[in-house]
Amino acid sequence: MSAAPAKTVIVTGGAQGIGKGVALRLVEDGWSVVIADRDEEAGQEAAAELAARGQVRFIPTDVSREESVRALVAECLAACGRLDALICNAGLADPGATPVERLELGQWQRVLDTNLTGVFLCVKHAAPHLRGQGGSIVTIASTRALQSESNTEAYTASKGGVVALTHALAMSLGPAVRVNCISPGWIETHDWQKSARRHAPCLRPEDHRQHPCGRVGAPADIAAMVAFLISDQAGFITGQNYVVDGGMTRKMIYV
Repeated sequence: MSAAPAKTVIVTGGAQGIGKGVALRLVEDGWSVVIADRDEEAGQEAAAELAARGQVRFIPTDVSREESVRALVAECLAACGRLDALICNAGLADPGATPVERLELGQWQRVLDTNLTGVFLCVKHAAPHLRGQGGSIVTIASTRALQSESNTEAYTASKGGVVALTHALAMSLGPAVRVNCISPGWIETHDWQKSARRHAPCLRPEDHRQHPCGRVGAPADIAAMVAFLISDQAGFITGQNYVVDGGMTRKMIYV
């Protein structure tokens, strides 16, 4: 009797940064990991780096395009035979911190298409298969959903939308599928980029000291929360947003 295929997870934006850290953790935990990313160079490189640790494949994907997301899910199922979890991590940073009076509609739409609509599209096409497995979804928002710097309207709106979309999905997909969100704070990812862009972090002692936890975050910090939320240990948790920021959003700051 052949063994059942390994539990399978899709990690969008999994080729670099936080997504790559999540992919590494889940491969090491025994998951079959599908890295979905629109940067083919980074995706191929990440898959090659992680292949020695377990089952991993790369599928080129633009989460802002429905046909690309549809193809991602179909290819994942054809290759892996099942889908048990979805990590919606793909995202764009704010377009140049442009003042709202000069923010072009196209810039605004580009960020929302990837950061928010991309989550919707991935869930839309993955949900029927996750239902069958009693699966789990984790979305990645940001502490920008809760507090802001100037001229970050597009990014902040997109991440606030992800938090709200998460609890709406938890109500719509439960009890078959649990849906939770993680809002990272400062996570240092310079050494988690593709090799052409990778460099050592340039962190000062004061960068670490300003965090109540005493240090800047790392991709492994977010990956640990993802691993927990998609595990059976989190079976009574859904519709929640977990802030993982070293305590910064609880810190009262006076100048």
